Formats: sequence, structure tokens, C-alpha cells
Amino acid sequence: MRVFLAGAAGAIGRRLVPLLREAGHDVTGMTRSGETAAELRARGVTAVVVDVYDAAALREAVVRARPGVVIHQLTDLPKALEPRQPRNFGGNMRIRIEGTANLVAAAQAAGARRLIAQSIAFAYAPGREPHAETDPIAAAEGDTPAAMTARGVRALEGAVLGADGLEGIVLRYGRLYGPGTWYAAAPGGRGALHVDAAAHAALLAIRRGRPGAYNIAEPDGALTIDKAISDLGFNPAFRCSG
Repeated sequence: MRVFLAGAAGAIGRRLVPLLREAGHDVTGMTRSGETAAELRARGVTAVVVDVYDAAALREAVVRARPGVVIHQLTDLPKALEPRQPRNFGGNMRIRIEGTANLVAAAQAAGARRLIAQSIAFAYAPGREPHAETDPIAAAEGDTPAAMTARGVRALEGAVLGADGLEGIVLRYGRLYGPGTWYAAAPGGRGALHVDAAAHAALLAIRRGRPGAYNIAEPDGALTIDKAISDLGFNPAFRCSG
């Protein structure tokens, strides 16, 4: 299968690339950096350097790759958590809104069959737990971090699940921990998810699962993950070999 991976050099993308290669997929990895493009090429990936906000260049890159599946793992977050510095809620909201719209359009232009996108499982409105995929997302009005996060999530999921001609799958990831994340050794809160299990869920979604949203997390009582287990074969205990 030809796969176009947007965000190939991110925390999940780095763990996903070898899983895709080991599964026999032909991978085109998108990054914004020439340095990380060289790293991707060394790992057997066809690397393209393109900005997700450049809609024309993005469309050209995706069409040239001729993917059957497009995977959206783009975020706009710092590599390390700096408590004294504000997090980039505005940038992450923009990439979920504008970046996702551009990637959906590019996938449609390329004739891709399926689009798999990273969302989050900690944007649900307050209510009884564990949260199921049918529970509402939090209110998106205002400029608080929670509202901006919810606004971005609503836009991303609406664009992916409502895209004509594409099988849209949204992976609502829990709070990541593991290599390359903010919390390397242990979960940062309830609804935790190891980055390797997050990457593996994206691999599974290439061939499994009906269009829709899936909670992807560890079973600690915050979220229901029955749908992901039954439809995708998700295993929260999965870890990469290397």
C-alpha cells in the first residue's frame, strides 16, 4: 500500500515509520525540515519537504505520491514541556483547522481511499466517565486553552469524517508518554497512552475499522476503548521492538 504520512518526524510519526516499513508499505513522509527529510530517507522513506499551509505545494506532493491512504499526524507543539512558557494552543488549533482542510483536499485530489487523522481523547465535555466516542466534545466558544483545543478538534474531526470520497478515521489519542513525548517514563494523567501503541493504532487503521472516531488509550477508567479493540484490533500494551 502507498501511504502518505504527514508529520513523519513527530513523536508518533517516528515510531510509526518503521512499523509501516516492516508491514511492507511504500511510505512518503512529509516534514518541514530538510534535516529531518534526510533522516527519513535513511530509514527507507521517500521524504518531501512541504508546509501544510501551502495548499498548492501540499496538493502537488500528495498527488505525486499516489497514496491509497493518507495519515495525518501533524501537530504544532514544542519538543519539550516547558512549564514556564505558554503552550502553543493557537498554533495547534490552526494546524487542526487550516492544515487539516488542506490535507483533506490534497488527499481527495490524489484519489486516496482512506484518511486517518490524529485527534485527542481529552477534549470531551465534562460528564460521567468513562467517555465513549458518542460523548460530546467540550464547548468551543471563547479564547481559553480548553475552548481553542475544542475548536481545533471539532474542525479536524468534522473535516475528516465529512470528506467526500474518503473513508475518514479519527484516532482520539490519550495523553502520550514514552520516547519523544513530554512524559518519557510515565503517563502524564488519566487516559494515558504509550506512543508506540498510538503508532500501532494508526498502522492497524490502514486496513481495519469502519469510518468514524475511536478512543485510543489505556484502560484506566477515563475512556472506553472497546470499539478500538473490536474494530481495529487495538492493543494498549503494544510496544515497538526497537
